[in-house]
Amino acid sequence: MAKESSRERQGAEPHRVVVVVDEHSNPFELGCATEVFGLRRPELGRQLYDFRLCSPEPRTLMRDGFFTLTGVAGLEAADAADTLIVPNRPDTEVPRRPAVLDAVRRAHARGARLVGFCSRAFTLAEAGVLDGRRATAHWQWADDFRARFPSVRLEPEVLFVDDGDILTAAGSAAALDLGLHLVRRDHGAEVANAVSRRLVFAAHREGGQRQFVERPMPDLPDESLAPVLAWAQERLDAPLTVAGLAARAAVSPATLHRRFQAQLGTTPLTWLTRERLALACRLIERGESRFEVVARRSGIGTAAHLRTLMRRETGITPSAYRSRFGPGAA
Repeated sequence: MAKESSRERQGAEPHRVVVVVDEHSNPFELGCATEVFGLRRPELGRQLYDFRLCSPEPRTLMRDGFFTLTGVAGLEAADAADTLIVPNRPDTEVPRRPAVLDAVRRAHARGARLVGFCSRAFTLAEAGVLDGRRATAHWQWADDFRARFPSVRLEPEVLFVDDGDILTAAGSAAALDLGLHLVRRDHGAEVANAVSRRLVFAAHREGGQRQFVERPMPDLPDESLAPVLAWAQERLDAPLTVAGLAARAAVSPATLHRRFQAQLGTTPLTWLTRERLALACRLIERGESRFEVVARRSGIGTAAHLRTLMRRETGITPSAYRSRFGPGAA
């Protein structure tokens, strides 16, 4: 959702996103950053971000020698970033260049937002900006990360961690999850949904890395929750209950809880609350100014409950959300 960023840029000038590409960086995460932040969105009628790549060297050999990157800005471009995406690489045990780590420290000191995809959490930790902070990293590297950086509060079971001005994503594909989260935080749920539709990627994936950790396949996997989720999403304004969802799925409430935990990594009630809040945000963005109506149409109930949920989940009030993302917002 839309928490306040560490450096909110006002006016028409787009938020500056700079990606540092270092030797042996992974092309996939670079592609994710380019797709989310670098492409123009003519269907939205405005430019969301000013996007640049930079590198400490004129020629940068990418992972496994797939290709060489040239023609990008020098590392000094990192000093102008509002959001700095730090470099990743598969050889996590190899120290990063001192110049890159210094650029990360300078960005952090002046209040820029720092983002690390997959193994980039190692870069942030090496720079010393994660000490005492929450972060995540790919589950395969969790033990190694904890051993090397014990002062970091690692959360290896989630897809990404938003710790305010420092955000980290667990794996390669989770770069898209975190990227869309940043778009949602900067521009609201409606814009993030539009970008996710262009990507043909879920705007918000429930659950976390535990869904992808290597484990034996069950003999009889649970049936998909997709039908009951789609049914509920069409009736968010109705008085839905866990018992009602279970009845729709033709299972007991206990079985429904197990399936939600196994497939989505959350509870039915938590999922339902988040879906209703997302709908409330879309209604506000589309111009509904009466919070009682927003609360009723989203199934949240009352304006007071809407204020409580939005403060808890987004960090801002409905009025502040409307000012930032409603019709006519800058």
